[in-house]
Amino acid sequence: MMSGSDLEQPDAVEFQSEEEEEQEERRVTDPPSPPPFTLSGPDTSHPFYDVARHGILQVSGDDGYGRKLIVFSSCCLPPSHQLNHQRLLEYLKFTLDQYVEMDYILVYFHHGLSSSNKPSLRWLQEAYRQFDRKYKKNLKTLYVVHPTNFIRIVWNIFKPVISHKFGKKLKYVNHLAELQRHLNDQLLLVPPDVLRHDEKLRAAQNARPLPSLKEPPPRPPLPMQQFAVSLQYIREKNQAAIIPLVMRQTVTYLKENGLRTEGIFRRSVHVQLIKDIQKLYNLGKPVNFNVYDDNVHVAAVVLKIFLRELPEPLLTFQVYDQVQDLLRVETSLRVTRCKQLVQSLPENHFIVAKYLLAFLHMVSLESIFNRMNSSNLAYVFGVYLVRPRHSSFSLSALTPVNIFTEILIEHFHTVFGSCCPPGQETP
Repeated sequence: MMSGSDLEQPDAVEFQSEEEEEQEERRVTDPPSPPPFTLSGPDTSHPFYDVARHGILQVSGDDGYGRKLIVFSSCCLPPSHQLNHQRLLEYLKFTLDQYVEMDYILVYFHHGLSSSNKPSLRWLQEAYRQFDRKYKKNLKTLYVVHPTNFIRIVWNIFKPVISHKFGKKLKYVNHLAELQRHLNDQLLLVPPDVLRHDEKLRAAQNARPLPSLKEPPPRPPLPMQQFAVSLQYIREKNQAAIIPLVMRQTVTYLKENGLRTEGIFRRSVHVQLIKDIQKLYNLGKPVNFNVYDDNVHVAAVVLKIFLRELPEPLLTFQVYDQVQDLLRVETSLRVTRCKQLVQSLPENHFIVAKYLLAFLHMVSLESIFNRMNSSNLAYVFGVYLVRPRHSSFSLSALTPVNIFTEILIEHFHTVFGSCCPPGQETP
């Protein structure tokens, strides 16, 4: 362990290094920063409302395999005299305790940390000590975005007491585009300050494109492929079956075996197992979920992966912009508006969407057992059903998407009931 004197001396180095970086950044004038960002403000009854209200920590859905993406944003840290750092540590543990029994990923946005708001090295040492194996064993990767000299100094100081296994989980990421590559363009909650900082870094490099990853040219899809192909392709290659085989089998299995499983759609499973199942489906081979441990959760993740990998989301790109306007619609008229949007879908997408949403409505009716009401289901599925065509989700875009999805689930019979095109099936 390090002594107190060991900590005090590097602390001075750290401040000097960070001050130099701040001066360098001030050469380019940033626009005034907006208030701290939050997806939706925490309830005042939250046990850590005094910390949570700053939006320092955000849980931004999962990566499709059920692994939670947890984002820590330094730019949301208030000045040190306005924040009790012991409370911050307790809040971090309180939040992580809800997810550490499953695989999860941490994304740390370093931009915005300065001499006025950063915790002391002694606090960092205490945090590393308290985040014991319980927190580290299921952490898959810690992404440090926009690292600076401060990060490298701290890493060198703590390196003697950091396990080799934990050290291998750390990845430095210099640009957001690189981060999106690592996370396969999954949902990220990126603060506006971080977006501006990333743009500034790119501009300082004269907008040189980042080195592209060497990827093999795309292969043509297999004749029986189910994942990462369009609904139209699946229909043409599967004897005109409208409901894709993956959806039919996972929904049927979950309906018969998982409706009352607590935490359905919230648990993670081994990534390699899911890839093996995808391969079986794509080769047209049978899949029996009963042979797998955690079979209900395996089927649930497979369904989410299928939706995530559709080239066009189930509710189409066209609906996305109209969903973003949903907050401008009076609350009493939103169900009617959602019905109009759904009925504008192409017939193929409508039939599959009605099949899926009927099942999710069934799941919500068992929420007293599975803890997945329509709101929780919307939080999980919204980002798979509706997404923008050319960009990642912005923070503000999530709220209308989740509201839209919640309405489809909770008011399923009102939204879908009166329309039943030829070929419509029910789960």
